[in-house]
Amino acid sequence: MTTVFTIEPISAFSDNYIWLLHNGTDAVVVDPGDAGPVLAALSERKLALKGILITHHHFDHVGGLEALTAATQCEVWGPENPKIIPVTHRVSEGDTLHILGQAFQVMEVPGHTLDHIAYQGEGILFCGDTLFAGGCGRVFEGTHPMMRNSLAKIRRLDPQTKIYCAHEYTLANLQFAVAADPKNTVLEERVTHCESLREQNIPTVPSILADEIATNPFLRWDAPSVMATLVAESKLIGSNSDDVFAGLRQWKDMF
Repeated sequence: MTTVFTIEPISAFSDNYIWLLHNGTDAVVVDPGDAGPVLAALSERKLALKGILITHHHFDHVGGLEALTAATQCEVWGPENPKIIPVTHRVSEGDTLHILGQAFQVMEVPGHTLDHIAYQGEGILFCGDTLFAGGCGRVFEGTHPMMRNSLAKIRRLDPQTKIYCAHEYTLANLQFAVAADPKNTVLEERVTHCESLREQNIPTVPSILADEIATNPFLRWDAPSVMATLVAESKLIGSNSDDVFAGLRQWKDMF
């Protein structure tokens, strides 16, 4: 099955991306933190908003919900969190929804928040603030083992999956990645490529999961090179995978 819609980023705030899916007539958006840019994009492209996908409750992902639903009466899919309103379809792990002719499966990926979910379509993943290009979200509500387990679920997907995250954090993430994995030559090439994109004001996302596995330290908790750096930096607090991930995340929090 091939994708039957176009995916475009709508910039919001200082570094958010609201993802716009459309087939030339109908549209769905992911994590609309601000209604204004979405309404402008819909008007410019002459699209009818039919649905909204929400990954978690943070304001920069849900702030535009009420205005958009009031203006369009569209459906809303979101996690089992009653604080997110309005939501017409509460979804959880294993649920399937159909968006613009394509099926999406729901993955529960807690850690950044306890209610965080992701939407997996054929070859694409809308993952909110769980996995970023070159990084991952802060662990605000969950635990480090919970977050690593969520990232492990993503790591098991098809390596060619396109990762649609919600922020343009890539260059800052890669700066930390170089510190955590300094001898990674593939990472060096990625930094150069992403710097070139940003110089042209081109988004660095979506990224490809295979590239994340090769260069993103938060998917490389079992890479000897990353563990060696943590030991050298006195950041390793134990020896198992959760300890490695926790050491990385706590280091990044202070980086």
